[in-house]
Amino acid sequence: MSANPFPRLGSVKDVAGFQKHLHSLALQIPCDPEVVTGAESPLLRPLVNGEIKIGNRIAVQPMEGWDGTLSGQPSEKTLRRWQHFGRSGAKLIWGGEAIAVSHEGRANPNQLVIAAHTEKGLTQLRTTLIEEHRHTTGSDDGLLIGLQLTHSGRFCRPNAYNRCEPRIVYRHPILDRRLNLPSNHPVLTDEEIEGIIEDFHRAAEAARNLGFDFVDIKHCHGYLAHEFLSAHTREGRFGGSFENRTRFLREVVQGIRSVAPGLQIGVRLSAFDTIPFRPDHDASTKGKSGRGVPEEMESLLPYRWGFGVNLQNPTQPDLAEAALFLSLLEELGVHLVNITAGSPYYNPHIQRPASYPPSDGYQPPEDPLLGVARQMEATRQLKERFPKLIIVGSAYSYLQEFLPNVAQAAVRRGWVDLVGMGRMVLTYAELLWDACHGQALQTKRICRTFSDCTTAPRNGLPSGCYPLDEYYKTSELAEQLKAAKKHWF
Repeated sequence: MSANPFPRLGSVKDVAGFQKHLHSLALQIPCDPEVVTGAESPLLRPLVNGEIKIGNRIAVQPMEGWDGTLSGQPSEKTLRRWQHFGRSGAKLIWGGEAIAVSHEGRANPNQLVIAAHTEKGLTQLRTTLIEEHRHTTGSDDGLLIGLQLTHSGRFCRPNAYNRCEPRIVYRHPILDRRLNLPSNHPVLTDEEIEGIIEDFHRAAEAARNLGFDFVDIKHCHGYLAHEFLSAHTREGRFGGSFENRTRFLREVVQGIRSVAPGLQIGVRLSAFDTIPFRPDHDASTKGKSGRGVPEEMESLLPYRWGFGVNLQNPTQPDLAEAALFLSLLEELGVHLVNITAGSPYYNPHIQRPASYPPSDGYQPPEDPLLGVARQMEATRQLKERFPKLIIVGSAYSYLQEFLPNVAQAAVRRGWVDLVGMGRMVLTYAELLWDACHGQALQTKRICRTFSDCTTAPRNGLPSGCYPLDEYYKTSELAEQLKAAKKHWF
């Protein structure tokens, strides 16, 4: 259960009530009173940007899968998730999946890997998605499918879900302690980094050969490439100056242009971050974590271990370097940008606003709508400054019944080009498609942000929506999850 005192969105009866709630919080989240359907729908309007053509404004976000085989192959459960992606009606599939460029770079032992022995399985995923998409929409015109390429860096767990095998870019005064890293834990050398860059080149070439339209060079959520952006304290070619901290990106992009000409490139970026949060242990009770509070920061100012944070107050965003980063993407000819924030490991309320915490998280320190508004406003500012980039927005799932009204308003007003859905796709992939075609929403399938899709994998179980998806709800896995929850504290 949640100790969260904030009103549940499920208790808000209609759009007028939702708008009133936004007003009470003084939040500038746009919300249209009615969802336009059919050809006039802003969400169904095609997008054309040079060679990139996307058939509507709905995107499926990349998510970390925990249901592949130990060798990195897709399983039946993975195929089922990709069917959901196709059923969503979205014309932009932003990876749908975070796929590791090497075994040692996996975030969990059931994450997919792109390698010679997995190519047949990855091809099957793409084919399955396209078939389901055609069944839903009638055509695959304007469908753009990519793969998110990732190396999990500090959060690598390639061999056991409960054993971290960190590959770090620099020493972090808070995260090192959380991972129990000894003072002599090795930092990646420049030579090792060059090897990882070559892994990205190889993976991108394979993705193009398998028929994917683009690859995402993941720069978010605390994983390897995102950690480079905050490597202010690292010495040498990959740390210190902004030029050095973005060297990894530049060398990956340049190599992909060489080995996979014609392949589009995107970047999912945590545009801002904060200092890590922890549960307030004084407020914790049996079975419930305390509300999230920032780690002690007085001795760490100015804060030199973050990207997109206010150096003097690292609980606050600063988009100055995010703007520099997007300028660099324009220079590199990277036009696909997906804006997110924070990390699921150390400030999940920033990254993925939710009513209920995952097992290793904390109760929300704010009404989750503030987290939605924070990401939407950052995305709006960056879109306004970089109108030529194709920008996807994040953090929409918490909006629940009101997601279509807000998504339509955000696209109509030009705050964002496409609305990305993540958790919602696990249980109700076609929510926006239904709304845009005048279908009544299936409220029993709407994600209520219970966070079991995070808690289950953190306890070694497959990806999925355990509370709402009948496939998991009535399975032995649901019983295993129930048992695991008893040992949170």
